[in-house]
Amino acid sequence: MEIAVIGAGAMGSAIARRLVENGVRVVTCLEGRSPATVERARASGMEPVGLDAVVASRLILSIVPPAQAVVVAGQVAAGMRREGVRTTFMDCNAISPQTMAEVAAIFGSDCGAVLDGSIIGGPPKSGQKGPKLYVSGDAANDSGVLAHHGLQVRRIDGAIGAASALKMCYAGINKGVTGLGTAMLLAAIRSGSDAALKRELQESLPDLYAKLAHGIPDMYPKAYRWVAEMEEISDFLGEDDPAALIFRGMAGLYRKMAEDREGGGVLAAQLDRLNNDV
Repeated sequence: MEIAVIGAGAMGSAIARRLVENGVRVVTCLEGRSPATVERARASGMEPVGLDAVVASRLILSIVPPAQAVVVAGQVAAGMRREGVRTTFMDCNAISPQTMAEVAAIFGSDCGAVLDGSIIGGPPKSGQKGPKLYVSGDAANDSGVLAHHGLQVRRIDGAIGAASALKMCYAGINKGVTGLGTAMLLAAIRSGSDAALKRELQESLPDLYAKLAHGIPDMYPKAYRWVAEMEEISDFLGEDDPAALIFRGMAGLYRKMAEDREGGGVLAAQLDRLNNDV
């Protein structure tokens, strides 16, 4: 059994490891990737091959930052046509149904099947079930092989776009709350009301406070990835929905946090001090 995973980030490499542990040969293309990415892929058991070997796999999973989803789809489709092969390509990225339709169109009708996938939950860890992989547009149950090799797969009745819509809605709630908490805690720090706000959250909204206390530090290294995801959510909602502006703003907030991390983490340090010292 051979499956290709494109993307050796935290999620892609962890999913690859879970498949390898369950008897799957996992291949990937590492051309142009950083030494850290190459090492992470090798540590997870992924085998580096050329694109010609990737497109020959029974199933290809794309697990990359949202902004790269269309580019990766174009590269894979071009490789399929060049090699004259047909296979199944599953886009597992946090993209809107509109972008998913663009991905599907790239493959046309001559490259095999295209599935709409979305991942909800963190990377799989030893001894835990791991994230749920939702799939739509899979009338032939091509994703079933993943369920037989260690992954949680949940099929959604519906065409391509249904799984992506689910991801947009879930991420809009989950990451939107993290972004809202980040913005207001920073505002409280600037205004000198941070200690009082933390105490009030702990007393009146303890569950929310616990989520923010965990979620905000966890967000720092991922903020750069969340920028495009927030933009995708905004596009999903559409120009006529005023809530789309909220997620354009969230994209700006996460861009600010990503830039802060690259510049030394001043804002991150302020939030950490609030969490630890007050």
